[in-house]
Amino acid sequence: MKKISIDPITRLEGHGKIEIFVDDAGEVANVYFQVPELRGFERFCVGRPVEELARITPRICGVCPEAHHLAATKAIDGVFGVEPTPTARKLRELLYNSFFAGDHTTHFFVLAGPDFVVGPTAPPAERNILGVIAKVGLEIGGAVIKMRADSAEIIEIIGGKAIHPVCGLPGGVSKALSAEERDRIVEIAKGQVEFSKVALKIFDDVVLANSAYVDLIKSEAFTHQTYYMGTVDEQNKVNFYDGKIRVVDPDGKEFVKYEAKDYLSHIAEHVEPYSYLVYPYLKGVGWKGFVDGKDSGVYRASPLSRCNAADGMATPLAQAEYERMYSTLGGKPVHATLATHWARLVELMYASERTLELAQDPDITNPDVRNIPTGIVGEGVGCVEAPRGTLYHHYTTDEKGMVTKVNLIVGTTNNNAAISMSLKKAAMGLIKKDTEISEGLLNMIEMAFRAYDPCFGCATHTLPGQMPLEVVVKDAATHEVLRTARRFM
Repeated sequence: MKKISIDPITRLEGHGKIEIFVDDAGEVANVYFQVPELRGFERFCVGRPVEELARITPRICGVCPEAHHLAATKAIDGVFGVEPTPTARKLRELLYNSFFAGDHTTHFFVLAGPDFVVGPTAPPAERNILGVIAKVGLEIGGAVIKMRADSAEIIEIIGGKAIHPVCGLPGGVSKALSAEERDRIVEIAKGQVEFSKVALKIFDDVVLANSAYVDLIKSEAFTHQTYYMGTVDEQNKVNFYDGKIRVVDPDGKEFVKYEAKDYLSHIAEHVEPYSYLVYPYLKGVGWKGFVDGKDSGVYRASPLSRCNAADGMATPLAQAEYERMYSTLGGKPVHATLATHWARLVELMYASERTLELAQDPDITNPDVRNIPTGIVGEGVGCVEAPRGTLYHHYTTDEKGMVTKVNLIVGTTNNNAAISMSLKKAAMGLIKKDTEISEGLLNMIEMAFRAYDPCFGCATHTLPGQMPLEVVVKDAATHEVLRTARRFM
């Protein structure tokens, strides 16, 4: 037995490694995806005033602190039993969509783009943002940097800080938007829409025009039939900030749709001894191991998953791109993991359009931006769609609002089982007897997880952790349930 290690994995947030075991016949026997880092936020948030968690949890990661800030703020709304004012809700969503646009830009051009724009087997020294700029030109490189800077400017205007925003308060936000600030955001948002058009054109010219790339996207080595999760509005259109969580099966049929507060009725978590990262699954199907198909409870929560789970996009240009993507790839749902990059650009367009819509809303400068809490409920669940998947924050407090329990399920955690499966299938499809194990080949295996844009900084629990868990003991012969043990469920 031969072991091949990819350690560290590159172009991700956090740290992870891949262990590939090849048997004596030269075939892949197994692949283990390990997350060796540990973050203890679920533990050290306990004992603190709950309103502090909207400032503490964003420190989990500097890549998407806006997601944690707003999920935490929504959970805190629940703890105090207060709803934000309509204007406050719009300001939160405005900040969030601008963040989404910047984050998706970063992933496509900096983390994933080098694999397609420069090439999956290109020399590592060229397979980076500088290599991308060399291919597409300095003007595009400058546009990418400007897109990031403009997104951060909107976050700073509304959130108070470009990184780790501090605007969220129970019942609203900390300040209203002035007319001058609104005009600046409208100007930026118009530019974001134009940039999104350019990004999609680059995808057409570089990826879709290359038959080898299209074949790779559609290949069996990068395909899984799973359930798909995403947040949708009342018309079942994609929404990043609010709505119900919808799950569809591998055939695209709705499996369940629920409010965030009911997530524990639908999700449980499996653990493995070799990773600090847990494996959520659908309780209505059950944990059947690292396998796909309708009989497995494994689901995915990603840009492609959101598109598969929804009936469309809520803005016109994004809807047109949504329809074109599915028409090109053979209809819904799409199971090709690498098609997630295309879905991410469709979402980039939606986020940019939605930013502009909200900035032009006449109510956006209304000074009524907070409802003051008058009591305490003691428990709240906040949920948003992080760029990497559905993000849940669940807080429980005592009668004084001091935190007694915290549970976080983040986007990458939702995808953990699928990432493990995707890595194994890619390795088995690419490594055969007498295959030369080159750096380029190993990078193509990394592409299987890079599509998920994983963030392992915020995804890790303690092990054994304090996550919701259900253990069912069955008779080996009759499959009769002998005993059930539950924690936090």
